[in-house]
Amino acid sequence: MDVAIIGGGMVGATLACALADTSLKVVIIDPQATMTPPSETKFDLRVSAITRASQRIFTQLDVWPEMLAQRVSPFQQMRVWEQDDPAAQAEMHFDSAELSEPYLGHIIENRVILSSLYKVLASKAQIQLMLGQRCSAMQFVDSHWQLQLADGQSLAAALVVGADGTQSWVRQQCAITSRGWDYDQSALVTYVKTSRSHQQTAWQRFLKDGPLAFLPLTDGYSSIVWSTSPIHAAHLLSLSDEAFGQELAAAYQGRLGDIVECGPRAAFPLRFMDAEHYILPGLALIGDAAHTIHPLAGQGVNLGILDAASLAQVLRQALTTHQAIGSQSVLRRYERWRKAENMSMFVMVDQIQRLFGTQLGGVKWLRNIGMSGLDRLTPVKNLIIDHAMGNRGDLPTLAR
Repeated sequence: MDVAIIGGGMVGATLACALADTSLKVVIIDPQATMTPPSETKFDLRVSAITRASQRIFTQLDVWPEMLAQRVSPFQQMRVWEQDDPAAQAEMHFDSAELSEPYLGHIIENRVILSSLYKVLASKAQIQLMLGQRCSAMQFVDSHWQLQLADGQSLAAALVVGADGTQSWVRQQCAITSRGWDYDQSALVTYVKTSRSHQQTAWQRFLKDGPLAFLPLTDGYSSIVWSTSPIHAAHLLSLSDEAFGQELAAAYQGRLGDIVECGPRAAFPLRFMDAEHYILPGLALIGDAAHTIHPLAGQGVNLGILDAASLAQVLRQALTTHQAIGSQSVLRRYERWRKAENMSMFVMVDQIQRLFGTQLGGVKWLRNIGMSGLDRLTPVKNLIIDHAMGNRGDLPTLAR
């Protein structure tokens, strides 16, 4: 085997799709036996805000049409605000029309993304799927990795890619350290239907304990990502649907009217993590296995998709120049590329989280003045959102 991808989630499957038309033999190993298709009547609790860059990658990999055939929710505008005193309300408004773009991005359920990727992968002869399988050991021997599976099978791979999430088994087995911190926040996720239209707009209000986002879905529904203190998240989970709807409506000041329907709720802790190294000889980390960030800017999965497209490009170049795909010199190109690009997004997201997380009076006053002023500086504001859409930076060819 040439490439063994440990972890068959959205990022790992994207990498497999990006390598499917090369000469490389690729296997995806994932403990989940089947990739559950999206429900026709209920929304997935976990959604992703897919940037224009990620959309371009999916389009070039022939995955985008599969997503369109299921459920995608474009948004054209974004409204961000903070309010304590109604007279001092500060708000920013982003509009795709100001950038001559049809949309700012798309809100897509994770299951829709995953099922679309696997529908494409099913037709690729070079890709082997080993679902319902778990690695139990890995050892680097004579320039390749020897993988032992839990069912007793073994296989060798010139390159192992860890795409197995924040608690990456691959990263732990290779003793790759990471730096990071907990945000002392949990993200509560659900979906709701409101009495007023979301107007194809992503709404985000910064509250004392963290941001609350309403992300537009189809048929008048919105996905909710409410970052708040763990105690408050536990409280919100304990409420009846009616009581939760009332508290949610109060938190976003009723901008979309009443909550008329609530989906199930779940919560998960938030933290920042960045692996010290993304590579070792014959090994690369991508997506959440390499880095995890706060969801307030919706960039997490998009950074992982860019990781996958960038690594695929580096491996393609290695094949063209007859270099070993697992050599450290080849993989170092990927690490330098993505470390630099990811770091700029890490800094921006973390600083926004810290800026809006402080309740000091002077900082709040400056924050409100800054938001109001920036909203009037259209060129600067559009530069910020253009970067968030994935239209800037050192992009892989698939994302251009």
